Amino acid sequence: MSLLVVMGSGETAPTMVKIHREVLAASGGGIAVMLDTPFAFQMNAGDLVTKTRAYFAESVGTAVEVASWRRADAPLVEQERALARLHEAGWAFAGPGSPTYALRQWRGTALPEALLDVTSRGGTLVFGSAAACTLGTHSIPVYEIYKVGDDPHWEQGLDLLGRLTGLEAVVVPHYDNSEGGGHDTNFCYLGEQRLVALEAELPDAVGVLGVDEHTALVLDLDARVAQVLGNGLLSVRRRGATTTFPAGSELTFDALDGMLRGIHSPAGETPPAAAASPKTQPAEAAGASGAPSLRSDAEQAREAFDAAVAARDAEAAVGAVLELEAAIHAWGADTLQSDDADHARRVLRALVVRLGELAHAGVRDPREVLAPFVGLLLELRARARAAKDYATSDVVRDGLVAAGVEVRDTKDGVQWVVGASGR
Repeated sequence: MSLLVVMGSGETAPTMVKIHREVLAASGGGIAVMLDTPFAFQMNAGDLVTKTRAYFAESVGTAVEVASWRRADAPLVEQERALARLHEAGWAFAGPGSPTYALRQWRGTALPEALLDVTSRGGTLVFGSAAACTLGTHSIPVYEIYKVGDDPHWEQGLDLLGRLTGLEAVVVPHYDNSEGGGHDTNFCYLGEQRLVALEAELPDAVGVLGVDEHTALVLDLDARVAQVLGNGLLSVRRRGATTTFPAGSELTFDALDGMLRGIHSPAGETPPAAAASPKTQPAEAAGASGAPSLRSDAEQAREAFDAAVAARDAEAAVGAVLELEAAIHAWGADTLQSDDADHARRVLRALVVRLGELAHAGVRDPREVLAPFVGLLLELRARARAAKDYATSDVVRDGLVAAGVEVRDTKDGVQWVVGASGR
């Protein structure tokens, strides 16, 4: 089975472990190989290679070798070593970094053909985030537009998608990105206004395939059927109108081609699982927030801890801390660079401090602890009052007040509350 897998983000996150395992199980024989090109310009490229390999080894259960292709002008022996690795591969992966850097290092070399050869042998290509941007006819120069401030423009893509499937499209990962809060960072950080302007520059036959974060589009090149997996949506966009397909949807390449071109599916064509469920909506309504992340896991742990303390459940409070520690470990191999890890560690430290405070003060309701003793003293006070021994009654009451227990004589009987000094 030959597969092309497009991941919108999270390709080294816990959310995608199950998908990686399923894809690897369906891949042909041969070694598993990763390309380091998209992030090779970074000073920490070696660390990212180590983290990526650790993710696949520890979380996915697959040993991954490196086909190192950091520059197009690398020594010939290094290039040939990388090509030889790809020649052995039954599964090849490339992920985060810069689309334009990857394109500059790959275009005009033997690397694209080596990638296509992986699928010709029944293997699998998995491209996520930046690498996914390179698959289409055109590519978004994300860093240049979003970080540097270049005017919106297209870069020429590798069009591996077109050569493998016949689909003419731009691939847009991070389609539902919401990091910008009030600032629109949908559509791989372009925002609606920029995407509309760029769409107008596309050839008429070319549409947009948008893959949400923590979502995968699995294209079976033999059966010519596409399946959506993960947490988000596949969006097929045509000049401002978007048709979305939720996880679990299946549709044929012919159906995709018809939507990308703005024509109906061929007569009698019914996308297998999603025909009745896709929604067509204005492009600005597409996209969703709340994607999984270490930051969201940290906030969920904080909320669980707060709820446990409010319920005076010490075991649940400890459980929330342990869940956050486990999440930090699970996300540790994620190569997406953000301040989420620092944020999670701050939350973890704060929860540990609060656990210490609870250990000092006690998490149990003080009324539950004091009730037997206060009840006995109130009984003695009641007997003293009944015997008109008001001096003894006052001594008992004043002693309770000094201990932080306020006694109230009401028409419904004697009530008591724990004051500030009794907490």
